[in-house]
Amino acid sequence: MSKANVRKQILEKNSIFIKEKEKPLSSQGLFTKHLKRVYPIGLHRSSSSLSLSSVSLSLSQSSNDSSLTDCSATPLEQKISLALRLISPSERREVPVARNFQTRQQQQQQQKQNQGSNDGELRRCNWITKNSDKVYVAFHDEFWGVPVYDDIQLFELLALSGMLMDYNWTEILKRKELFREAFDGFNPNIVARMGEKEIMEIASNKAIMLAESRVRCIVDNARCLLKIAREFGSFSNYVWGNVNFKPTINRYKYPRNVQLRSPKAEAISKDLLKRGFRFVGPVIVYSFMQAAGLTIDHLVDCYRYGECVSLAERPRRHI
Repeated sequence: MSKANVRKQILEKNSIFIKEKEKPLSSQGLFTKHLKRVYPIGLHRSSSSLSLSSVSLSLSQSSNDSSLTDCSATPLEQKISLALRLISPSERREVPVARNFQTRQQQQQQQKQNQGSNDGELRRCNWITKNSDKVYVAFHDEFWGVPVYDDIQLFELLALSGMLMDYNWTEILKRKELFREAFDGFNPNIVARMGEKEIMEIASNKAIMLAESRVRCIVDNARCLLKIAREFGSFSNYVWGNVNFKPTINRYKYPRNVQLRSPKAEAISKDLLKRGFRFVGPVIVYSFMQAAGLTIDHLVDCYRYGECVSLAERPRRHI
């Protein structure tokens, strides 16, 4: 065999050996090429090995998943698995969910704060201020706007409302117990039987400070009330019948919106005057309707508004 043929065979063998040695590299490059098409995070055998190692280290320190440290997987498969977990969107959803939950909590806290005033007290109608007398605040919180169905209580509220011609609610409420004592608890059956002697004793009582004409008016109104009770079964039936046994629920936001009289108050006032009542003008009657819960005039942002509305919407309980 010539030297030329020997050299040619040696070159061919070397060429075949080199091609067989390069095949894994080309297949590895093909795998990387397809991997980049699906998850384009830049996986390269040589240039990205350092970055993948750092990713693997950071994930292994922050994760307790046993699959991250599976020894049966090849190093390249471990790196690919770690990289895929890094870009997984499942963990990214947790951040906005927690953020939205915090936002809802903040909104609920803000709503609770809005129900009270800045100093933490209950929010009441604007005419109740820090300077308001305690007896007036208690009347607002416990009685004003609460539906009343008892004849004695209705007569008391009508008599007290009539005193608004001379006094305000605070002055009247401070002497309410004195009035009750003088008028025998505002029992219309007893008041209607009062004679001249009892009337003069009440009028001369300096603690009560009630004019004789006002005392006579209360006594005369008690007699008229008994006539209505005999006709309608009770004074409550008459009063609530004028509003179809359903309170009027207003939605006033500002004190200036609260009216002093209403068409219904004018109609009731006119009928009471025909029946012999005195000092029962439309303004007095409307004040009586507010106090007795025939109309709900608490401002909408007052904490008592919802409570009085709930009471007003109950089935009628007239006597």
